[in-house]
Amino acid sequence: MPRFSVIVPAYQVQAYLHECLDSVLSQSYPDLELIVVDDCSPDACGEIADEFAERDPRVRPVHLPRNEGLGPARNAGMERATGDYLVFLDGDDTLAPHALRSIADRIKETGEPDVLVYDYARTYGTGETVRNRAAAHLTEQGPAPFRLADRPGLMELLMVAWNKAVRREFAEREGFVFPPGHYEDTPWSYPVLMAAESLATLDRVCVHYRQRRRGSILGTPSARHLDVFAQYDRVFAYVESDPELARWRPVLFRRMNDHLATVFTRPGRLPRSLRAEFMRRARVHCRRYRVPGVPVPPAARLRHALLRLGLRRTYEALRLVSALRRRTRKAGAKLLGTARTAALRLHYRIQRRLPLRADRALFADAGGRGYGGDAGALEEAFRAFAPHVRTAWAAGPAHHHTVPTGTRRLTPGTAAYWTALARSRYLVHHTGLDAGLLKRRGQVVVRTQDGTPLRRTGLDLREHPAARGTDFARLLDTVDSWDHLVSANRHSTLTCERVYPGRYTTLEYGRPRTDVFQRATAADVARLRETLGIPEDTVALLYAPTYRDYRRTQRAGLDLERLVTRLGPRFMVLARAHPRHGGPLTTVRHDRIVDVTAHPSVEKLCLASDALITDYSALMFDYAGLDRPIVLHTDEAEAFEAAVGTCVDLRSFPPGAVAGDEDELIGVFAGGQWCGPRSAQLRAAFRERFCPHDDGRAAERVVRRVVLGETDLPPVVPLAERRPAPSAAAALSRPPLATVPQPAGPRTVTDSL
Repeated sequence: MPRFSVIVPAYQVQAYLHECLDSVLSQSYPDLELIVVDDCSPDACGEIADEFAERDPRVRPVHLPRNEGLGPARNAGMERATGDYLVFLDGDDTLAPHALRSIADRIKETGEPDVLVYDYARTYGTGETVRNRAAAHLTEQGPAPFRLADRPGLMELLMVAWNKAVRREFAEREGFVFPPGHYEDTPWSYPVLMAAESLATLDRVCVHYRQRRRGSILGTPSARHLDVFAQYDRVFAYVESDPELARWRPVLFRRMNDHLATVFTRPGRLPRSLRAEFMRRARVHCRRYRVPGVPVPPAARLRHALLRLGLRRTYEALRLVSALRRRTRKAGAKLLGTARTAALRLHYRIQRRLPLRADRALFADAGGRGYGGDAGALEEAFRAFAPHVRTAWAAGPAHHHTVPTGTRRLTPGTAAYWTALARSRYLVHHTGLDAGLLKRRGQVVVRTQDGTPLRRTGLDLREHPAARGTDFARLLDTVDSWDHLVSANRHSTLTCERVYPGRYTTLEYGRPRTDVFQRATAADVARLRETLGIPEDTVALLYAPTYRDYRRTQRAGLDLERLVTRLGPRFMVLARAHPRHGGPLTTVRHDRIVDVTAHPSVEKLCLASDALITDYSALMFDYAGLDRPIVLHTDEAEAFEAAVGTCVDLRSFPPGAVAGDEDELIGVFAGGQWCGPRSAQLRAAFRERFCPHDDGRAAERVVRRVVLGETDLPPVVPLAERRPAPSAAAALSRPPLATVPQPAGPRTVTDSL
């Protein structure tokens, strides 16, 4: 008897069925049967199901003699199911990686509930993924399992079958089956929740709900959308069959009103000829099932009243007025924006004719982000060694709190920002200044780097797919505006002078942002670890993968929950996603996994951690300056090399132990290689090559040379004479493996740190 019976009805989804079935069979939790119900599909769905069955004995194809519809197809799958729990998945959707493992763990943790409700995310053809907006109802805090009366907010979720794992014995005992027609999920999901004696939630995205451009049931105009009325008749008939369920009538009435309004207003559902009939039937249903005194949110009161009165023309007229108002506001905003842009350009031209201010410097990081990085370290050095220069930092208002008190805060796109661009003598940035910048005679532009080059960059990208859309002519024009380029090492100098050819002067003085590594004290590190919630004698692993240009949808390369479970209680993970990742690396809540994506300072995270796990991130070059273990997880190496390319051969010159997949990575930590003597030897050679100038005075050298005009700069302290960076953990020894189940509880680090 398998743990899960995954039931997939298939009808005209041949383009998506392979991906759907692969997402099930590739789950890290293999104890399942996959029942694919071919609903007499006219395309190749039946053949695809048979092909998968030939390759994997867990696949059980079912071929219906005639087209029955989604509900009966699911019923056919349930009749043949033998698993402990039923999991439904539509043929054009997919399971998220490790979803079944998370579901199985949560079911075990909550005592085998009748129903487990989990989350989903909508996925679009553009690669965008948007999580369910009602995810707050799935919190795992509080007692579990529970009854629906304890968590009535679950009734606010999308009423679909594929966001629940239902115990098969419970479904059979209650006689739950799907009705025919559209919106068949409605009379299944509400009764399932109301009848369940034990419920639990999983606050994790387990299903990717594909938003198809065309061909989906909900996006096809049809008279079948009138089935929604029969489905709600079934829901209220179920409620009337048990007096104890009468308490749910007000909630169901409000949810029905919302649902009917959605069907009526969404384009592409109701043919024009049926809109009047739909509104007449909506009026009948609203009057039939109305519960007087039901509280309705203010935003929905008018909509509900129009449905109850059947005022179709009024409803449509108000919708037209609302649409016209939105278009008017949009057009007005566009016109206002055009006028504002023209005014700012004129302002910039005027300011460029005024004298430069020799005592002003403007700083910015990439994309208008907050204070930090090389530009932040240089701004601090400006204030320390050239106090006569007044500094300003350009960043969005959301990042102004990260800027030191003594530094002026500027918002890109404002008149004050363009004034600073036009009249500041020193401009220090990492691709963070406006594209409309025209360098003036007398201005000094200092360009910082995005770390030591590992991936191909600049002109080297011309032969790689990652360069699509890059304007190389404009890139070279930008290079011509640079006066100085700050370089961390000889490799950076040689690479940048080749891929960014120009007349600038390379300042090979070290990486300014790593100066803090040499200045930090043991007390600083202890305070950082306490702020992040890292217990004493705990080995904190900073997991910081890079952005994968060749992927439309970014995902974590590691199952962090499995990693910390296998490594045991002495390890915890600080998970930091790349700024372009679009969200956290994991949605799993675990007391030994801390999401630090929003933390404003990666340097502080490095100081607080005991080791770094990364793939192809340039952070490894900075981290090597701490002389702490680095472990590489080089998954998809061929794909990364083909799409982006690398200019450092990490296979022959790694900074530490290397693992090709997750199991190898676990073995590296379990066997102690991550902090063994071989790892230390590799790290020492790597550090000597890429961190020769990182002695804590890189930013000072830049300021003395660029601002003060000094040529006799502070000498670089040799590696052998530098004091070691303060240790993060009490000991770095091999911990025993453990397989203890993870406790629940959210852990998130925000900008407040």
